[in-house]
This record gives sequence, structure tokens and C-alpha cells, in this order.
Amino acid sequence: MYQNINFIQIIEDAWYEYDNSRKIRTVEDISAKVSTNHVYRVRFEDGDIIIAKLSYFGKFSHFVEDHSIINALATNLPSPFENFLAKSLTKYGQLYVYRHQDSLLDAWVVFYNPIHIDQKPARKQSEEQIKILGKELAKFHKACRKVKNTLPPNFKQTEDDIKHLLQILETEQGQFDHRGHVDSIKRQCNLYIENCDKIGVAEMPAIPVFVDWNIGNFSVTNDYKFFSRWDYDWFRMSTRVMDFYFFSRVCSSIGDKTVFSYVIDPMMEDRFILFLQAYHEEYPLTEQEIKIMKETYRFFILNYVIKDGRYFFHEFYASRLQLEAHEVYFPNLDKSFDEERLLKALNL
Repeated sequence: MYQNINFIQIIEDAWYEYDNSRKIRTVEDISAKVSTNHVYRVRFEDGDIIIAKLSYFGKFSHFVEDHSIINALATNLPSPFENFLAKSLTKYGQLYVYRHQDSLLDAWVVFYNPIHIDQKPARKQSEEQIKILGKELAKFHKACRKVKNTLPPNFKQTEDDIKHLLQILETEQGQFDHRGHVDSIKRQCNLYIENCDKIGVAEMPAIPVFVDWNIGNFSVTNDYKFFSRWDYDWFRMSTRVMDFYFFSRVCSSIGDKTVFSYVIDPMMEDRFILFLQAYHEEYPLTEQEIKIMKETYRFFILNYVIKDGRYFFHEFYASRLQLEAHEVYFPNLDKSFDEERLLKALNL
């Protein structure tokens, strides 16, 4: 549908509206090849560079809300995280968002200053590196908690995403897209809502979380301290344990892989328990938070793989991951996740 759209022209138009006194020399597509998101490196005639992100998925209001929160977070985070996140460009003191609308497309653009990158994390972490990463995420979460009351309001909740998926399943298009699996998806959605109610997730504190952590979207110092983080596509305000599944993958015995799946197994590995223990030592977890971990995984599969997979991943990856969700992820969830093992490891 969008193959013939000139996205680079939209980036150029966005910059012209932002500041037409600075002329663009080149716009280079640097988007990740597994994703449908568009990221560009904009080089000016004077040699300076900025990064542009273009999106046309979801709601414009959610795009503005998320990027307003991220930019306030980037500005307000205390040391040592004051430069951990990229800062968006503002105009007249406000986050600058360009909106392109025509008969085919409603697209939105934000600009970022380039972020400095230090060392790429190892493809497979040592036990010492796992412990450091656990403490670093805990420190980052504590910093996010400190400034959360200074951030713009957030209206998007995880339950809203699940209810939206249930609404999609009532449409002809939704029933066609998910044919053969509609009842199974509804069951998983209802399990998520029921279990979250039982555990009391609505009363749990929400902080900024980025959900998707992999060795390709954050950098560390020589002593493995957090240095910088980019790629904010799955950002949301939620419980801090929403970040844990992807860190279990970072810590996994398999290591980071080019061909990826979203099995729950890494959350049960001794290596992830080591990560949790280091995190817990720095920023103690509660029994309630351990109990919700299974549901954050269920939410991830329902929202990012089933509901929005075809927007976040290219067709080949989306189809494979959705098939695996029905054949592997959901069937193995109750069998493989053992919250008692995690509670015991943390003496909870």
C-alpha cells in the first residue's frame, strides 16, 4: 500500500517547516530491516546530522503522548542517566511533531539529536555482566520512578490494548486475519484481564518502560554500566516488570540471535534468576510483581505479536511469530512459567 510513497520527501517537508534556514544535503534510510518503522539520518550542508523518525501506525494522539513523555524523561532523568536517552528537537519550547496527511497516508515525524554510543553489549553475557546489568536496570528504574510525577499525563493502559484486540476480533477483517484462532485469542485476552484483576495490577505503580531491550538498542561502558539507549517504539507507562522479558533474552544462555522467537524459556533460566537477584538487591521486588510477570509476557504476545505484529515486523517475521504464538507461546505459558521458583530465589 505504501510502496510508492516518497517518505524522504515527507522528512524534507517536516524539516522545512521546522527550520528552512538550514539546508539538507542527504536523507539516508537507516531503518531496522526486521521492522516496518522508518528511521532516517539527515545530513545538512554544514555536515551536522540529526535523526528523523516517521510513523503512520496507531493514533496521532498516542504518538504525541509517548514522545512528549520520552522527551521529558530524557530531560529530567538525574545522574548518571542525564544523557542516557536521545533528546527530541523542540520548537518554541514545545516538542516538534510534523503531521503529513493526504488521501493515502497520515504520517508523523519527530527529530532527535544523535545519541552517543559506547560499547555494544556482548552477544552472550558472562555471569558478572548479567549481575551488572541487573543492578543497572534497577538503578535506571529507580531514576524513572523519581521523575515520573514530572512527566506529561499518560492515558494509554495495557487493558485498553487488550480490549482493542477483542474489538478487532468482532470485525470481519479481524476474523479473517485471525481465522482458526479467534476463540483462542479471546481466551488469552480474558485470562489476561482476569489475572491482572486478581493480582491487582491497577494499583501497581507505573513508570516509563521501553519493553524491547536487545543488544542492538543500548550501549554500555567498559565496566558494563548503562551508557545510552535508543529505539523507543514500544515505550509505555506500565509496571517495571514489563522490561524483564527482554532482559531475560539478553541474559539467555543462547545469546542474541539473528533468527529470533519469543519463547518464555529464558525467564526460567538460572542466568535470568541471577539477573533478578542482582536487580532485587538494588531495588527490591514484591511478590505481587513476580506474580504479574507471566501476564506481562502474555500481554507482550497478545499486543505486539498478535494484534500489531504486522505493523511492527515485516510480513515474513510477523507470520512466523503469530504461528509460533498459537503453536508454542500460549500452550507453553502455564506449563513453563514457575513463579514459585522465582519467589524462592528472591526469598519472597
